Amino acid sequence: MKLNYKRTLLSGLAFLAITAFWQMYDNIMPLILGKTFDMNETITGAIMAADNILALFLLPFFGKRSDRTHTRLGKRMPYILFGSGVAIILTNILPFLDNSYSRSPSSGKLIAFIVTLGLLLIAMSVFRSPSVALMPDVTPKPLRSRGNAIINLMGALGGILFLIFSAVMYPESKTSVAAHVNYQPLFIFISALLFLAIGLMLLTVKEPSWAKENEELEKKHPEWNLTVEGKNHTAKLPAPVLRSMLFLLASVALWFFAYNALTTWFTSYVSTVMDKQLGFASTCFLVTNVGAIIFFIPAGILASKIGRKKTILIGAFCFGSCFVAAFFITTAGSSALFSTMYVNFFIIGASWALINVNSLPMVVEMCSGADTGRFTGYYYTASMSAQVVTPVLAGTLLKHISYKVLFPYAAVFAFLSFTTMLFVMHGDNRASAPTGLDAFTDMDV
Repeated sequence: MKLNYKRTLLSGLAFLAITAFWQMYDNIMPLILGKTFDMNETITGAIMAADNILALFLLPFFGKRSDRTHTRLGKRMPYILFGSGVAIILTNILPFLDNSYSRSPSSGKLIAFIVTLGLLLIAMSVFRSPSVALMPDVTPKPLRSRGNAIINLMGALGGILFLIFSAVMYPESKTSVAAHVNYQPLFIFISALLFLAIGLMLLTVKEPSWAKENEELEKKHPEWNLTVEGKNHTAKLPAPVLRSMLFLLASVALWFFAYNALTTWFTSYVSTVMDKQLGFASTCFLVTNVGAIIFFIPAGILASKIGRKKTILIGAFCFGSCFVAAFFITTAGSSALFSTMYVNFFIIGASWALINVNSLPMVVEMCSGADTGRFTGYYYTASMSAQVVTPVLAGTLLKHISYKVLFPYAAVFAFLSFTTMLFVMHGDNRASAPTGLDAFTDMDV
């Protein structure tokens, strides 16, 4: 049994575009809200949390609904096509309203911007869970860590494409002297990436036949199923598995408390604490994505050797340690140390790869194949719950205490996630991983 890399890569195209979108959203939206619309940190944090509030309800809803959908395109593709199509249109309206408000402010333009932003966030929620559930649908359970490594690799590539474009189009020499920065090229770039990625999926992904093949394979391996039959023939988690699931979802929430605080506020942090601009922050995030990309495949292979849980624990510990180091680097009063932040952010990216590659497979490992979308929704409920709270909580602390609390804040939640992961006892299925050149020569094309 080996992973079908071609199918996995094609299934990950939606995640590539989604990640690029959220990279732009997290990097640029706080700047637009703060500088164009003159909103303070608490209000900005509340708006930045709005997508996560919507996601709390919409991601499980559309994940579960896609489980019950049956069309000639499959379960997931109808949601991917509709949601991305609406998002492409709305993405191009936002910078127009931003630029118009900058030239001639009015309450009508502000309301139009907020309404458009809200509709865009709903559109993105329509296809996020179905997009992520597509990989487990077509991948056997023992191979899902490696499959998720490829999906995360695709996502990191999307983030890197945005960050490279951002760094080239918006160097510090350009943004530091501008009274208002026109971000329209970034929004056009993201909408074009969405269009190309989803269009290629429509042409190449054969979801119904691929999912049926995987379903037939899993029927031959009933030992992969951790659920038991409940009332009305529904799948139910036994008590020990449910306990592991709850601790795992708590861990997911805690490490997103840490990471989302960083992605939301770091661009503001570098300006306030380090006297740097968007270019420096973008480069740090670029290095983070490079670290993640390099470690995505090894993270899946390592999990097949020592287990998903141990791999995540290593990542969570390194994660927290990097935040502690970043605090001392950025507050030591020496700008000469700032270059070491690139090394630190590289390790953050590698640690995030160890965590992210293996956490979703652990969640869907505990469910039946028919409920992949629902359990993917649970995963996102946990992550989004944290992301609802952390932009507001961190933003309030930054405003009322000091921007210097950002990295200690992230470190505390990272180490808490390490603690809760110690109590996860299920979802650690392992498959033999190829070694050496075999890791590359068994790729299906």
